[in-house]
Amino acid sequence: MTAYEDACGHFRRMDNFVHLNAITRWDQMANMPPQGNEARSQALAELEGLLHEMATSAALGALLKGASSEPLDDLQRANLREMTRAWRTATALPDDLVKEMTLAGSRCEHAWRTQRSQNDWQGFASNLREVVRLAREQARCLAAGTDRSPYEALMDLYEPGARCADIDRLFADLKTWLPALMQEVLQRQQQRSVIAPQGPFPKSAQRALGLETMQFIGFNFAAGRLDESAHPFCGGVPQDVRLTTRYNEADFLGALMGVIHETGHGRYEQNLPREWLGLPLAQARSMGIHESQSLSFEMQLARHPGFAHCLRPLLVRHLGEQPAFEAENLARLLTRARRGLIRVDADEVSYPAHVILRYEIERPLIEGQIEVEDIPGLWDAGMQQFFGLDTRGNYRDGCMQDVHWAQGLFGYFPTYTLGALYAAQWFASMRRDLSGLDEHIARGELGGLFDWLRDRIWSQGSRWETSELVRRASGEPLNAAHFRRHLESRYLP
Repeated sequence: MTAYEDACGHFRRMDNFVHLNAITRWDQMANMPPQGNEARSQALAELEGLLHEMATSAALGALLKGASSEPLDDLQRANLREMTRAWRTATALPDDLVKEMTLAGSRCEHAWRTQRSQNDWQGFASNLREVVRLAREQARCLAAGTDRSPYEALMDLYEPGARCADIDRLFADLKTWLPALMQEVLQRQQQRSVIAPQGPFPKSAQRALGLETMQFIGFNFAAGRLDESAHPFCGGVPQDVRLTTRYNEADFLGALMGVIHETGHGRYEQNLPREWLGLPLAQARSMGIHESQSLSFEMQLARHPGFAHCLRPLLVRHLGEQPAFEAENLARLLTRARRGLIRVDADEVSYPAHVILRYEIERPLIEGQIEVEDIPGLWDAGMQQFFGLDTRGNYRDGCMQDVHWAQGLFGYFPTYTLGALYAAQWFASMRRDLSGLDEHIARGELGGLFDWLRDRIWSQGSRWETSELVRRASGEPLNAAHFRRHLESRYLP
């Protein structure tokens, strides 16, 4: 066997452990009884340590070096690029640090589940300090010997190649026009009446609604399932995708939109190139591209005015007939803008502001310019600046609302807004490539839309660097103007 083939075999063996790790983490979030957390955290730390040993072995490094001089085709070269990148990232981190991060993140996230509901900032902060300490060490290790800042080194884990200068430029542009657009949208919508849905909506009915909606938008239940967790997520592996949502019997839309959002992630995973599964080439390109799929489903498709005609019969079947479910009213509900506290419930107009707020806190936090104790005050100031809302003392709906910091996922948040920009660009390209796209959506004829995503995004895996994938899919580099045009055309027609 060649060095390249041996390296591929090594990565495929690692992928078996990655599979077990993913399913075990899903179980920890969705099914595990509370008293199992410490033992589960120890087991996960041991598994992460084993994976790290495999990923950093000198033998693997030698194989990758040998493979670089072998005759390889374009796909193999792309896979070697991704294998080498994974090896370099892994070898930058000491084994003990990887285990410590896993333990601290598992403990902090598990405690966060009850601390959030109890509005217990002090308890949460005592755990978060250790997570932040380890994240700073991780960032320093990853940045060493590169031209990246510590925060950029973490961001690179989720969005390879991303730079703070690029994120700053994108966010600065959004801040010049988004607040005024948000204000104009809110003023216009005050002049339009909307009938509020009348609950309660039993959890069992919401679950059945979510399952049928997932089936309608193409989720493969032979290779995945839907469960419940404290924070919605998509986990598992491409062959066994695990989605979760959370339910509120007073408001069905939160759970339903969460299901649709996670289904976008899930369909991406289920349609990655099967012949390369187990190798880095078959992995999703980046979290920004991943988020572009969930937002293509939730924001671009599910909140499209025509999609209300598709949702209406499903709502009536599972929740009963009522005036709020008339298609025109439903379309208004799905595009209702508001100044809200909760990121995952935010509309697409206000959502980027939630992300900018988090970015402007976590970047200086990782780079040592602020400490955990500073987070609530900075959060309150940001919510006043962006939304005019007061969160003083309301940690549950403020700086404790997301699971990301508890799990040590610093550098992740910018990918949400990158995903929104990408998603707007995909749909602009679809309207160019697919005749009558909007009419097809209103009729529930979604095959062409899904085929476009499959051909241009899903099936490509990590064959291309992100910028090249964007160019090949849409015919141009990332262009934030598509996002602005999308919001103006939908909300200010």
